[in-house]
Amino acid sequence: MMWQRILDERIEEGLLTATMVVMVILISMQALSRYLIGSSFDWGTELAIYLHIWQIWIGASLAIKKQEHIRIDVFVKMFPSKMKLALDLGALFIWFGFALFLAIQGTIFVFGSIYTSGQTSPTLDIGMWIPYLAVPLAGALMAVRLVQQMYHMLKQSAPADEGVK
Repeated sequence: MMWQRILDERIEEGLLTATMVVMVILISMQALSRYLIGSSFDWGTELAIYLHIWQIWIGASLAIKKQEHIRIDVFVKMFPSKMKLALDLGALFIWFGFALFLAIQGTIFVFGSIYTSGQTSPTLDIGMWIPYLAVPLAGALMAVRLVQQMYHMLKQSAPADEGVK
């Protein structure tokens, strides 16, 4: 139960922190080696780019979890609360469809195209499916976070029990 809670509450933060630490160390080593020996690692820039791609996609899921994506709600605020709820749920449902599309079609693309092609990255010599895997994984994580958000929205809007009379 503790691991489930940690995964639910801290998965994005953990991944983002780990990739940021690796990027800071990597870029610092790149700058230091360029300054001290006049040359840097061939693979450093490529790894930093791939880590940053993962950060962006995982960060999108974290923003959903914390409800920090940009939204324009001037129009929605003009309606009564039940209509606001319906519009918010509708928007989340459409967004959920997009996240599911990313997860499903991203998986098909990664494993049906990139993985089977055997393409590798230029300097790291890793399968290109690894950097591309960020898209379907983040899509799935975003879909989970959107379902959680819909659940909480519906739970908050439900009338409270008045007790037994």
